[in-house]
Amino acid sequence: MTYIALVIFHLATVFPAFIIGTILIFKRKGTHSHKFFGKIYLLLMLITAVITLFIPTQVGPRYWNHFGFIHLLSLLTLITVPVAYFAARRGDIKTHRDNMIGLYVGGILIAGSFALFTPGRLLHDWLF
Repeated sequence: MTYIALVIFHLATVFPAFIIGTILIFKRKGTHSHKFFGKIYLLLMLITAVITLFIPTQVGPRYWNHFGFIHLLSLLTLITVPVAYFAARRGDIKTHRDNMIGLYVGGILIAGSFALFTPGRLLHDWLF
């Protein structure tokens, strides 16, 4: 898959995750719809994280001629998603909540800010 195709696929998974995640933050917790859309959100975030591992960094230092610091957020997502899911399953709502907030802030807001506002990044170049 080409670099551009990977970025488009990434955007196709992260944009709906952003919308669903934003709605879930403000909606009532524990409902059937919260659980249903929460699973969709987690799946989208997992897919997004895996996709990003195949996208080479374009800005900043490169390790192994591919990875950059932003890839650490992908690895963090791959850890946080199952931790949050299994915490909810066992009724540990505090751990679930903390991990979900961290996932949204780190995986979407921080990573998205880097992508949008860092000159030289593809999304920044497309938008600005």
